[in-house]
Formats: sequence, structure tokens, C-alpha cells
Amino acid sequence: MRYLAALGVALSLGCISAAESPSNYETYFGQVRVDSDPVVLAHYNRALPYCQYEASSWWRGSPYPYSLYYNAALRSCLSRRGFIDRGAYAYPAYRYYPDR
Repeated sequence: MRYLAALGVALSLGCISAAESPSNYETYFGQVRVDSDPVVLAHYNRALPYCQYEASSWWRGSPYPYSLYYNAALRSCLSRRGFIDRGAYAYPAYRYYPDR
């Protein structure tokens, strides 16, 4: 039983991508990676502090930055700003791209 619990914790932590890394994000319109274009990266760097503040509030996320609530709130805010996480396990439903 302990083995299965440890395996479950390891898998759940392994499926969570870093929420703040620009290389994990792409634009919603056009799927351009954030770190590939300096203009898009500058826009991401302006949106990130606002989203971090929103995600660390009690009404939206959690003040603890390693919490799943914080991570989900940060992804939600960044998606409203036009940045979508590229990770396959980032969202429950992910669009299928056969050419990737």
C-alpha cells in the first residue's frame, strides 16, 4: 500500500510542469513558443507578475507558490492573457496535434 502511495505521489509530481517557465508556453493564436520571439517574451514578462499576484491571492489561488491551487490559478490567468501551457498533462483536455 505504501508503495502504491509513493508511486502515486511521484507520478503526480512528475506530471506537473513548471508553471512559470517561458519555454513551456506558446501563444493561443498561432502556437508560437514564448521564448522564440523577443516581442512575445516581453509580453509574457509583463503578464507574469500580474498573474503571480493574482494566483497568490486567497480569492483566486493560494499564497503558497508550490500549491496546486497556485499553479492552476497561474495557468488560468496566463491563458486569459493568451499564453497556453504546452505540456501534455497541463490540462484535462488537450488538443491533439498529429504532426508533433
